[in-house]
Amino acid sequence: MTRRAFVSALGAGALVSIGRAARAQPVAGKSVRIIVPFGPGGSGDITARLFGEFLVKKTRANVVVENKPGASGVVGVEAAKRAPNDGSVLMLATTSTHLANPSLFKALPYDPEKDFTLVGHFGGGSTMVLVRPQSPYQSLADLAAAAKAAPGKLNNGYFNASSQIAGAMFAHAAGVRFTPIAYKAIGNAMTDLMAGVIDVVFVDSAAGDALAQSGQLRLIGAAGERRLPKYPNVPLITETWPAYEVSAGMLGIAVPIGAPPAMLQTLNDLCNEAISVDPMKSALVGFGFHPKPMSLAELAAFVSRERVAFREQAALAKIEPQ
Repeated sequence: MTRRAFVSALGAGALVSIGRAARAQPVAGKSVRIIVPFGPGGSGDITARLFGEFLVKKTRANVVVENKPGASGVVGVEAAKRAPNDGSVLMLATTSTHLANPSLFKALPYDPEKDFTLVGHFGGGSTMVLVRPQSPYQSLADLAAAAKAAPGKLNNGYFNASSQIAGAMFAHAAGVRFTPIAYKAIGNAMTDLMAGVIDVVFVDSAAGDALAQSGQLRLIGAAGERRLPKYPNVPLITETWPAYEVSAGMLGIAVPIGAPPAMLQTLNDLCNEAISVDPMKSALVGFGFHPKPMSLAELAAFVSRERVAFREQAALAKIEPQ
C-alpha cells in the first residue's frame, strides 16, 4: 500500500463520517503520531517503534513516537483521548491501559470501550522475574523462602498495572508478602533494582530481555504459555506454583472513538500485516510475544473477555483500587 492509497482510504472514511470525525482533516500532509503511555524502554515503546518503522516503509508516512508516561498509562491515554480521530494520532494500547486499569482505579478518567476503538493486536507476552546479579536469590524457590521468612521485608518494584498484578499474583500463589514500590517508568525501577534498592521486578520479556542477556540482571523465572525460547533452562512460575495465573495481556493499537469504518479497517489490515512479516514478527517472537492477527470484531470480544479476567485476578491478589 502506497502512502497515497493509505491516505485515500483514511480520507474516504472521513467523508462519510459524522460529528467530530466529519470535521477532521485527512492524514495527508500531517505526521502520524503514536502515543506511548509509558516511558522509553518498555515493551510498548519498543513495539510502537517497530510498528512505526513498518508504517514508514509501507505508506511513506512521517511517523513520530511520543512517550507520555505517568499514572500507569493514564497520562498518555488522556492525551490520546483528546486527539482528533482522523488517523493522525494512534495510541499504543496495553494490558494496563485497556485491561487492568479499570480494576485498579476507583475513578478512571477514561473508558477503554467508550473512548477508544482497538484496531490492532500485536500479541500477548511473557513475564520475567529479575533480580540483581549479586542477589542471594538464585531461584524462585529462594525468593519465596526469603519472603516467607520475613513477610513484607522484600520489595518488588512495578511501573504499570500488568507488572503490579504479576508480582501480586506470585505473592498470592506462593503464600508470601512483598512490599510493592511504584515507579513512574521502567527505567527507574531497573536502576533501583541494579542498585539493590529493591529486591525483585516482574517485567515483560521485551523490556527485560536486554538486561538479562547482558548479565546486568539475573533471570530466575518467567511466566507465559511456554518457557522463553532464549532461556529454555529458566523455569516457569507455574511449574512450581500451578495456581499462578496471569493473563498474557496484550499490546496493540487504538484510536480515539468515532473514527470512520474505512479508516478502522485500513489500520486493522496494517496492524495484522505488520506482525505477520519480518522484522516485526521475528522481533516479537524473540521477545517472547505470541503474535496473533485479529479482526476488529475479534479484538472487541478479546478485550471484553480479558478485562473480566484481570478484574478477577486483581480481586484474588487483594489489590485495592486507588
